Amino acid sequence: MKDKLVRGVRKVLPPKLTHLVEETYRQARVQLLSARYGYPAKNLRVIAVTGTNGKTTTANYLNEILKAAGEKTAMFTTAVIEVAGDRKVNDLNRTVALTAQMMKFFVAAKKANVDYVILEVTSHALQQHKLDTVPVECAIMTNLTQDHLDYHGTMEEYAKAKGILFAMRPNYIILNRDDEWYDFFNGFEAGREKITYGTSMEADCRIAKVKLYKKGSEAKVVFDIQTPLELATALPGQFNVYNMTAAAAAAYLFQVPLEAIVEGVANLEAVPGRFERVTEDQPYDVIVDYAHTPDALEKLLEAARGTTKNRVILVFGACGDRDKSKRPIMGRIAAQLADRIFLTDEESYNEDPQTIRDMVREGIEDGGGSRKTKEISDRHEAIKKALSVAKTGDTVLITGMGHEQFRIVNGEHLPWNDSDVVREILGEKTTEPVEQA
Repeated sequence: MKDKLVRGVRKVLPPKLTHLVEETYRQARVQLLSARYGYPAKNLRVIAVTGTNGKTTTANYLNEILKAAGEKTAMFTTAVIEVAGDRKVNDLNRTVALTAQMMKFFVAAKKANVDYVILEVTSHALQQHKLDTVPVECAIMTNLTQDHLDYHGTMEEYAKAKGILFAMRPNYIILNRDDEWYDFFNGFEAGREKITYGTSMEADCRIAKVKLYKKGSEAKVVFDIQTPLELATALPGQFNVYNMTAAAAAAYLFQVPLEAIVEGVANLEAVPGRFERVTEDQPYDVIVDYAHTPDALEKLLEAARGTTKNRVILVFGACGDRDKSKRPIMGRIAAQLADRIFLTDEESYNEDPQTIRDMVREGIEDGGGSRKTKEISDRHEAIKKALSVAKTGDTVLITGMGHEQFRIVNGEHLPWNDSDVVREILGEKTTEPVEQA
């Protein structure tokens, strides 16, 4: 009913007036719902993590660090929701949780008497006023790369939407010193203290030494001359070194004991759909990852190449009804960094799946990857084929869906989880001949 009403308003009113009506409605709705639930976020110590990539993992690192310090936490991320240790996979399949759902989460957090609430915050949530009644004590920025331009239009507008969080003037701000948009976000003042992290010599929390392994990473993080920390994580990839350092920097500002920071980082063994290793029973690796932006896909492929003895085999596509300009970019990245590509469908929503694949293939062709690409529209079959050609020492990357529990195709919600599909295929006793590599 609500969606029909929104579409009707947009057809009748001019764009500027439509925007004003939507803004007024959203602001009023969040205030009314907050009042209905008794302003449940009030007096909670809220840490908000935003950025294009790495939000979920950074939030999970921080959650584990705070728990290692003896704190009781609540966490709401794209992949996982947790309240006082009660953890479940987030099956909402929404970029932005409904306002009422968030209010119920805050109610549960308050009833559980948690010490900290950790939120993954999107640009959509910020621009749609979903945090208007949430007192943010600490804001963390991971990075800003191309995404959501279908919604924001330009990178400048995208950055401005993210900036809403920092304009709230939280007591603490944590910024990525190495990020291209650092100067923009550094223009916002913190209520008490601002701290930066990265490999830059100017970073307050400097990543000094990094060792990357197939099943984890190590890094020396220097907070000041007297405070170097040796951090070790089960999550591989340079990008996860940044994520754990962002979380460590926030914990450092909250004066969490250093030993709890080390312990918490080590305690995070996995995040659903984030470089998720699906099986240990094969001579090759199978990794499921949510990577759905050019930057995320590039970093994932680079990480896989750095620890793979043989070939990197990629199963991927692109989402419908979203930023179309990133599709050929992701195709070119795949062509440059993957040894074999299986182009398939992801979530088409209400868009023609073939049109989506054609746009991705355009980038693959531009990148010279046509000969190593096979197009299989059926995602199940694409994954099955990729697994059938995998040899000892290969890595099969399956990207785009991550933790999600269903796909939206032609408006229908179809049960789906990439990891479950892999396990189902590998569990089959098939007599089909294995394709020669």
